[in-house]
Amino acid sequence: MTHLPDEHLEARRKAIRLEWITIAFLAVTVTLVYLVLGNSQAMKAAWLEDLLSFIPPIAFLIAVRVSRRAATISHPYGYHRAVAVGHLVSGIALTSMAVFLIVDSGSGLLLAEHPTIGTIEVFGQRVWLGWLMIAVMLLIAWPPVIIGHKKIKLAAKLHDKVLYADADMNKADWQTAVGSAVGVAGIGLGLWWLDSVAALFISGSIMWDGVRNLRIAVLDLMDEQARTYDGKRPHPLGAELNTLVAAHDWVERTGCRLRDQGHELHAEVFVVPRAPADAGLIECAQLTEACLRLDWKLRDVVVVLVAELPPYAHRLLSPHDHANED
Repeated sequence: MTHLPDEHLEARRKAIRLEWITIAFLAVTVTLVYLVLGNSQAMKAAWLEDLLSFIPPIAFLIAVRVSRRAATISHPYGYHRAVAVGHLVSGIALTSMAVFLIVDSGSGLLLAEHPTIGTIEVFGQRVWLGWLMIAVMLLIAWPPVIIGHKKIKLAAKLHDKVLYADADMNKADWQTAVGSAVGVAGIGLGLWWLDSVAALFISGSIMWDGVRNLRIAVLDLMDEQARTYDGKRPHPLGAELNTLVAAHDWVERTGCRLRDQGHELHAEVFVVPRAPADAGLIECAQLTEACLRLDWKLRDVVVVLVAELPPYAHRLLSPHDHANED
């Protein structure tokens, strides 16, 4: 079980609170959009995206609960990979629904289907339903943006890729809301094709989120080199570990590899000692403790004494290494 510093425990509590707020907001959103759905393809796509938006926060809440369990003999690395599993499920769901929506919206455009929006009676007055659609979509557009920005800061602090994926979707939700409002307005102006185009735009946004998160989740499960919470670059802890280890007098060369376990990073540090006789149990134990103190995410560090650094290890390059590269 990971023992988080106090500030990170507070960040986790905030993240859990935000996810419950997100679920409550989505429940209201899905209900409102359903009540004014009509025949608009764009509104249908927006409603389905809102339904899909339940998956990341639910996956995060489950992953947080499961990952707290301590390591056992049958699960010696703990349960932090629950984060990667939740990430994978979210990616598959988003990608699958995006394919369905693209086919559905694209066929409507190709077949030149002309959607119609009728009127309803509100307080004794006949009102075009499109006005209610536009009002609802503009009303629900801004809260996810604010929530998403808050989640991204917490995702960086907690190294949580499911939380980041959810935050990224929240930030982009305004595009879906505005796109669907434009599609409805297009129907009202007689531009029937604008509704299908808006639906395709929303579907493309869902596809982008799905494929990107699916790719990151699969690579994590395949033990790709550990990367930052947003998946954009290698995790800087690899370089920091090498710098820390190389500063020890008895170390001649060092390299490491990091495995992303979810919230934690597991590290294997390879060390070529200056003199094998100087590298004993005490030195290795002290080095391990120094590595573990470097960052809270390093909960399992293994120091391995080797004669030569393995080719797959992330390492500090010496002048000799640079000469070989040339």
